[in-house]
Amino acid sequence: LQKELLKYKQEARNLQGIKDALQQRLAQQDASVLQLKQELLRANMDKEELHNQNVDLQRKVEERNRLLAEYKKELGQKDRHLQQHQTKLDEMLRQLSEASYQQVDLERELEHKEALLAHCMKRETEE
Repeated sequence: LQKELLKYKQEARNLQGIKDALQQRLAQQDASVLQLKQELLRANMDKEELHNQNVDLQRKVEERNRLLAEYKKELGQKDRHLQQHQTKLDEMLRQLSEASYQQVDLERELEHKEALLAHCMKRETEE
């Protein structure tokens, strides 16, 4: 019985050693799982933050695209107005040029008539 008792005590010690080793291994695994959960939580928080930043950046891009479209529209309108004014300016310059030619012609005609008048007055005084 004593031999059996020693045998069972030895077996109990062996089993206790195995149990202790398994508990230690389980504690290590629990620590690893906890660490992995913390890393997963951090990764999820980072992912959420990046998602929020992405949404914010997309909103800013859309706002800038909207402003850009408005600016392009305004620029197109200003280009049309500028073209209209350029056309009017060209027309006025053409009219001014025609008026200038007419003025030169009228001045020549006036000089010619003044010369004729002077010639007639001279003949009249001579007569």
